[in-house]
Amino acid sequence: MSHSPQPGRRIPDRLTSPAARALKSWEALLAVVAVTIFLLNAWASPYFLDPWNLSDATFNFTEKAMIAFAMALLIVSGEIDLSVGAIVALASTAMGVAMGMGAPTPVLVAVGLATGLACGAFNGVLVARFGLPSIVVTIGTMSLFRGISYIVLGDRAFTGYPASFAWFGQGYVVWVITVELVIFAISAIVFAVLLHRTSFGRTVYAIGNNATAARFSGIRVDRVRFILFLLTGLMSGIAAVCLTSRLGSTRPSIAAGFELEVVTIVVLGGVSILGGSGTIPGVVLAAFVLGLVTFGLGLLNVPGIVMSIMVGLLLIGVIAVPRLISKLRT
Repeated sequence: MSHSPQPGRRIPDRLTSPAARALKSWEALLAVVAVTIFLLNAWASPYFLDPWNLSDATFNFTEKAMIAFAMALLIVSGEIDLSVGAIVALASTAMGVAMGMGAPTPVLVAVGLATGLACGAFNGVLVARFGLPSIVVTIGTMSLFRGISYIVLGDRAFTGYPASFAWFGQGYVVWVITVELVIFAISAIVFAVLLHRTSFGRTVYAIGNNATAARFSGIRVDRVRFILFLLTGLMSGIAAVCLTSRLGSTRPSIAAGFELEVVTIVVLGGVSILGGSGTIPGVVLAAFVLGLVTFGLGLLNVPGIVMSIMVGLLLIGVIAVPRLISKLRT
C-alpha cells in the first residue's frame, strides 16, 4: 500500500523524480534567464534578431567559454587559475614572433597551443609539485606572462597574419554558424563527458569535496591537479588562436580582463567557488547569458566601462546571494 508524504514534511531531493529535480535546478533558472534576456534584447533593438547579428553575438562569449570549460573543472577541484588572460596574450605573442619568421598557418596554431600547454604546465608544477596556493601562483604568473608579452612587443603590434589563419576566428562552417561556435560546441561536449561520464570527472569532484580523503582513497591528487592546469593552459591556447585570428593582430594588452569574465561564467554557471560541485551545462548556459547581456548592451550603445561594472556586480551577486539565502534559512 502506498503512503503519501505527511503534510509539512519535505521530500528529500534524491526521492523526487529526475524531471522535478531538473526544474528546480540552477540550470533551469539560467535557461529562463537566457530566454528572458533574449526577448528583452529583441524588444529593445530592431537589429537584434538579424541572423548575422546573432552570429556576431557569439563572439562575445565563445573564446572565454572555451577557457571556462577547463576552468570549471579546476574550480570544482578546489583550485583556480587567474593567469588565463595572460596566457592568451603570451600565446598570441609567440604566434606573432613565429609569423614574423615566416611560419605557415599550421605552425602558428601549433605554437599557440604549445605555449598554452607550457604555461599550464608551469602553473601545474608550482601548485601540484611544490604545494603552493593556486591563487597566489597564478596571480604571479599573470604578471609574468603578460610582462613577457610587453617586453617582446613594447608599444608595437604584430600584424600581417596569413589569410588562411583568419579562418579560425572569422570563418563560417555553414551559413551563420562560425568556426568558433563549432569549436565551442565540441569543447562543451568533450568537457561534459569528461566531468560527468568518466572516472576522471568523479576524482575531480572527490578532490574538490575533500582532497585529504581523496588522497587516502588512493587518488593521485597532485597528478589530477597538474592535468587540470594543463587543460586550462591548452584551452587558453585555443582561445588565443581564435582571438588572434579574429582580430588579425597581436598586442600585449590582448585578452585583458579575461580572468574576471571567465570566472564569472564559471560561477554564474553554478560551480561552487569553494569546489566540489558544478556542471558543464550550467557553464554553457551562463556563457550564453553573459554573451546576450553584453551584446544587447552593445546594441544600445552602453559604454564598455558600464559593462565591466555590471560583470563585476554580477560576480559578487552570484557568490553572495546563495550565502545570504543559506544564512536566512538557518
